[in-house]
Amino acid sequence: MARTGYDLLSTPAATAPSERPPGVDLASAALRLAGKVADAAAAQQARDAAMIAELRRDLAAQTALVRQQAETLADQEHVFERASAAAGIGLWQCRLPCETLRWSAGVYDLFEMPHGSAVSRQATLACYTEEARRTLVAMRAEAIARRTSFTLESEIVTLRGSRRAIRISASVEVRAGQPVRLFGFKQDITDAKRHADRMRYQAEFDRMTGLSNRSVFDARLAEMPETGALLLIDLDGFKAINDAHGHAVGDACLAEAARRLRDACRAIDLVARIGGDEFAVLIGHDADGAVGEAIGQRIVRAMRVPFVHRSVSLHFGASVGVARAAQANPVDLFTRADAALYAAKAAGRGTVRMAPP
Repeated sequence: MARTGYDLLSTPAATAPSERPPGVDLASAALRLAGKVADAAAAQQARDAAMIAELRRDLAAQTALVRQQAETLADQEHVFERASAAAGIGLWQCRLPCETLRWSAGVYDLFEMPHGSAVSRQATLACYTEEARRTLVAMRAEAIARRTSFTLESEIVTLRGSRRAIRISASVEVRAGQPVRLFGFKQDITDAKRHADRMRYQAEFDRMTGLSNRSVFDARLAEMPETGALLLIDLDGFKAINDAHGHAVGDACLAEAARRLRDACRAIDLVARIGGDEFAVLIGHDADGAVGEAIGQRIVRAMRVPFVHRSVSLHFGASVGVARAAQANPVDLFTRADAALYAAKAAGRGTVRMAPP
């Protein structure tokens, strides 16, 4: 059948896919690939942006945490410094072997030095009293040699001249077998030591006369060596003064008698007040009793001197009984000395009597 002109014009043979030029397909593939690459790049950029944003959030959170921790640490340090200052405590360290010192504010306050000022071991040691300095140097050297720690109560004179008692705590830091640092704390214990000394004084000494009290006398008497001697002293005429002039004058007489006893018994082991107007003297070494008798005579002579109090001349004396220890137990020794004292009073007072062996 013959094809008409219409048929020839409407035939799509010129645009069939199988007959497209090769360059057309490559261009299309390139466009599609470029689109995919652009999409992938955009997706990666979005992921990167999200990651960066997350990292920034994490960094901001960590920065805030570090800031908070720094503020907390600063607050804790402030609280520690205030608490340390209230307790009179300061931290210190000394690098070895260069002897470089670092102090906290509490140590500066303890030595009354400006905060942050340069300090050296030599200048610090100069603040210690001579005996305290010798003890500290010796204990420090031993701790370093043995790689140990130590605690010491010492005494210093501050930069402003204040005398203080301090407690030093020190530990040795060791690395690879070698001491590299000393560190510890120093604490002001002046008030605590004064209180302890006052309590000890009240426990051991007679408040009125300042002499040892009865409890100390009893303890020392129990430890009396066989070579020792005991003197018991009783004031003569004291009751009459107390009755005539009152207890205040009587107390003044007791204080004066104690002063005279101390003067008459220099370098003697113990002088004590054991009763109202009764005193005792312990001598550690008196081989034949001559020392005890000589001291007794000095006491009698000293007590005979008139005591002028508020323009009034007061007269009192002393009777003394002496007993040597010589294998006697404390109870027997006291009984023998008391019997000798009674004999001295019976002999007219103002005299000394020795107990028989």
